[in-house]
Amino acid sequence: MAKITTFEVGYCTHPGCMALKGAGFRVCKFPARAYLLEVGDKRWLWDTGYANWFKDYTRSGLFWLYRQVTPVYFDPQESLVAQLREQGYLEEDIDGIILSHFHADHVAGLRDFSSLRFMCSGEGWQKTRNLRGIAALKQAFIPGLIPETFETALAFFEGFTQVALAPELMPFAQGYELPGSQGQILLVPLPGHAAGHWGAFIETDEGWVLLASDAAWSPVSYQTLRGPSRMANLVMDDPVAYYQTLAQLNQLWLGGKCQIRLCHEGDL
Repeated sequence: MAKITTFEVGYCTHPGCMALKGAGFRVCKFPARAYLLEVGDKRWLWDTGYANWFKDYTRSGLFWLYRQVTPVYFDPQESLVAQLREQGYLEEDIDGIILSHFHADHVAGLRDFSSLRFMCSGEGWQKTRNLRGIAALKQAFIPGLIPETFETALAFFEGFTQVALAPELMPFAQGYELPGSQGQILLVPLPGHAAGHWGAFIETDEGWVLLASDAAWSPVSYQTLRGPSRMANLVMDDPVAYYQTLAQLNQLWLGGKCQIRLCHEGDL
């Protein structure tokens, strides 16, 4: 079965009520998580978290505002590339990087792995790749974080083999099998939060796990169908789709057959 190793790669802070209605104005810590996924002798990274590149590309100009709205705390020793090196993994030991979506806190470390193959939603990349200026900032997309080599070795989820999901993963019925994963990593769209926002069902020795990315920022959201502040709708790709996805997570959670992991679940 697949193995998941979790890394915390920096964090940002924000008032709790922005992420969860009724949570109050206490400033909360939201870790940026990345994952190492292993099946047999294959290894992939799921997102990258923060990196020094984020500071470089938000030091001045329009994207400086990003750091003011969501202050970021990051130590270079926390970078994903550094943490992997501590565990004995080099860039050449990784078979590719899977991107849940293109927000800066998920792609800031891509330049540390620029020789690897990248995988993402084709629809999401087409909607995002040409964003610049205010339009990019509204989508939390910082173009400079994308390596020049990105499109030279790029594969889209929608081109992978589509498969039926196990009954215990209802209401999710269809997914896309990650090539080389022996059917143990199945990618699924989780629309609403951002263009091309996807998650992954991982079959582990302990059962199924859904990496739900930013489909919620607290388990309370999918357990009670309580979403974030209305102000969060202003930066969502599709608020209606977001709540539809949240309802699907609620059904999955009620089924009790799959663990749900959120990227930024913090101290709300």
